[in-house]
Amino acid sequence: MYRALFTLFFARMDPESAHHLAFGVIRRFPAFGLGPIVERFTGPDPSLEVEALGLRFPSPFGVAAGFDKDGLAVVGLGRLGFGHVEVGTLTAIAQPGNDRPRLFRLLADRALINRMGFNNGGADAAAGRLSRLARRAHRPVLGVNIGKSRATPVERATADYERSARVLAPHADYLVVNVSSPNTPGLRGLQELDALAPLLEAVRDAAGSTPLLVKIAPDLADEEIERICELVVRLGLDGIIATNTTISREGLSTPAAQVEAIGAGGLSGAPLAARSLAVLRLIRRHVPESLCVVSVGGVETAADVQERIDAGATLVQGYTAFIYRGPLWAREINRGLLRVRRERASAAGTSGAIGAR
Repeated sequence: MYRALFTLFFARMDPESAHHLAFGVIRRFPAFGLGPIVERFTGPDPSLEVEALGLRFPSPFGVAAGFDKDGLAVVGLGRLGFGHVEVGTLTAIAQPGNDRPRLFRLLADRALINRMGFNNGGADAAAGRLSRLARRAHRPVLGVNIGKSRATPVERATADYERSARVLAPHADYLVVNVSSPNTPGLRGLQELDALAPLLEAVRDAAGSTPLLVKIAPDLADEEIERICELVVRLGLDGIIATNTTISREGLSTPAAQVEAIGAGGLSGAPLAARSLAVLRLIRRHVPESLCVVSVGGVETAADVQERIDAGATLVQGYTAFIYRGPLWAREINRGLLRVRRERASAAGTSGAIGAR
């Protein structure tokens, strides 16, 4: 039903306007007493629970940063079955982001290109909102993703991140340093080790006891990723999120002229799957088993999520396929994961029985 609705209605709308419409429904439906009813239908089975970062995640599958930039729909997203919600990217200074249009669908590729530019109401406003969330029942695990304010020069980025961390860490279950969005000038340069090491060390200290992760780009060379892994371990950070959107346009089915007309921005969705999986495997080879690795990029089905877990992901996130698969996406993932695991357990039991004869 949703696919027909998407084709007939949402696909004809401006992508950002369609997002705001759907987001508004997700944000508001718990206020009408519908949350418990929806959760009975969407909630993950207790067997899917994951322990990571000193926290209990009801499901390994969560919604990535970018969908709920200001922490307005956390409860609604949790009721839809997501085991965690990462809000943001939030910046120390409120900012409107880039001019519209800034969000584009590539229907043939089940992908998006965005150049949103960290549009958000700022860390201070979000802190008040998130502090009230802490008192809400049925709140999912809450991650907070922070980035550099556009108005802040790159040479003062560390202080900018530190301020956001101090304001937001007390209200987050975990904190993420985003140095990998392609839509803030100079930001990806902060992934270079000379800049990244002091930045992460300062944010780690500002975050206190809140678990800290760093989010990296898929466009880094393997050698750069290996060095970041070494840095994360050396600094005692809690995890890595891999990956953000890509600036690559290789292998797309969408006509090249259409892609060129869209212009700059980060590509997400199905075309990112292969690289995201490769980066996950690379990271897992270079960090301890205890380090939390969150895989995101091109995930659409329960089989995709399970493949990431089999490859070493502690947790898995998605966003783009939410647009293409609709509000019951998390439920589909959770039900699919449960089915896959039961089939594996059944197959293992059968093999054991045969071997015992």
